[in-house]
Amino acid sequence: MKLFLDTANVDDIRRGANLGVVAGVTTNPSLVAKEGRDLTQVIKEITAIVPGPVSAEVVATDTEGMVAEGLRLAAIAENVIVKIPMTEAGLAAVRQLAQQGVKTNVTLVFSVNQALLAAQAGAAYVSPFVGRLDDIGQDGIALVADIVDLFKLHGLKAAVIAASIRHPMHVTQAAMAGAQIATVPYAVLKQMTQHPLTASGLEKFLADWKNATEKK
Repeated sequence: MKLFLDTANVDDIRRGANLGVVAGVTTNPSLVAKEGRDLTQVIKEITAIVPGPVSAEVVATDTEGMVAEGLRLAAIAENVIVKIPMTEAGLAAVRQLAQQGVKTNVTLVFSVNQALLAAQAGAAYVSPFVGRLDDIGQDGIALVADIVDLFKLHGLKAAVIAASIRHPMHVTQAAMAGAQIATVPYAVLKQMTQHPLTASGLEKFLADWKNATEKK
């Protein structure tokens, strides 16, 4: 399973890229608004740092507007993936963009039926939201597993991105469920590197080495 960073913070993306484990980036209007920067400039910077897929989301809500905005976003860099919301207008936009060779990531997916429609419309990526389903008492990881199974059963080519990841266990569960990608906040990526036994083990190693060298 590949790891994407779910952020529009360029500094965090540089840090993540330096670890050698970040294969792509996903952004959304909320993340870009949080940075208070121009969307086009942010996407240009991110695509220069990360050679893998970089999702940039449209804000239009009608099909014509989504397509026009999607084409503008796709023109920023070759690795831009146009992020489209899971709506009727969005599905039509996905189809039109796919026909023009533009890859899309359908976001805000909360059911197997929505994922099926997105894949059939021509989406390259489908993003079920794990955390938001968990928030309302539903099983987000179960949805990821069901979508993965459905796509395998019917030979659908869209990749499943486990999104709305809240903690490291979500990443483990998404990987075990067969998701091709998990997109995670930088804070979760940092948590994945950590374990209390690693920290205590390193502390002991260094203490033992210090004691040994001081005796010489």
